[in-house]
This record gives sequence, C-alpha cells and structure tokens, in this order.
Amino acid sequence: MSGAVIRPATPADREAIESLAEAAYTPYVARMGRRPAPMDDDYAARIAAGEAFVVTEDGRLFGFAVLIAAPDALLLDNVAVDPAARGRGFGRALVAFAEARARARALPCVRLHTNAKMTENLALYPRLGFAETGRGVQDGYDRVFFEKRIAP
Repeated sequence: MSGAVIRPATPADREAIESLAEAAYTPYVARMGRRPAPMDDDYAARIAAGEAFVVTEDGRLFGFAVLIAAPDALLLDNVAVDPAARGRGFGRALVAFAEARARARALPCVRLHTNAKMTENLALYPRLGFAETGRGVQDGYDRVFFEKRIAP
C-alpha cells in the first residue's frame, strides 16, 4: 500500500465502484439467500453527496467506502475491497480513514453494521477495535451492529 491514495470518489469512478461491489459481495449471495444491500446501492447518489471514497494505487481502484455523517457518529455504511487485492491493507486503510474523518469532525465514534451471515466480518471488526452493540433486522437484513469510540 505504499503508493495508495484515498480520495473522494468522482462520477468517473461510479462504474468501477459498482463492478467492485459486485465482485466483493457476490460470494455472499448464496450464503445469505439474496443480494447484499451494497450490491444495489445508488453509488451515483453517494458520490454526488460526497459520501463515497476510493482507495487507488497507480491509478487503479482497489476499494471504496461509503461514509455518512450523523450528529453523534460517522456511519461506515459500506467498505469493500477488490477480492484480488485482499490482504494488502486496503480495507484497514479505509477503516482508519473513516476513524480519521470522525476525529476531524469531532464525532465520538464510528458505527457500522454487517450481515450476521458475513462471519468473516464478525471476527474482523473486533480485531479492529469495534465492539458489538446489538443485533436486529434492518431493511430486511439480519444485521450485527458495531461501534468504535474515537479519542479526540
């Protein structure tokens, strides 16, 4: 990740983001019995709202995150990495970027949710310092909610 850059997504990134979302989330379709929500998000609207960010290296897009600010937290609504680039640190960099944005906005925490059947995420987020805060059905999905307190 030495030459990686995280920047706001532009309209020119939309197709690459959509393709990456398909590639990253397709493996979960069979496990969940339906398409994960990020596969059908409106990325043009996310980009227009300034909520989408991409991580690139040498001009190639390797991952993206959707960050939504609320009065009491920053929601890391989605983070995805090209399956061929997993293990290179792009996902961790995007999570750290979300934490830095929360800190810069003086927000006390970063919140996120994942599907209960995405068991890899249930193990990963606690390793990144997130604590599970609850479980429930949201928008028809079985979700697990996490939060990480951010030091000022």
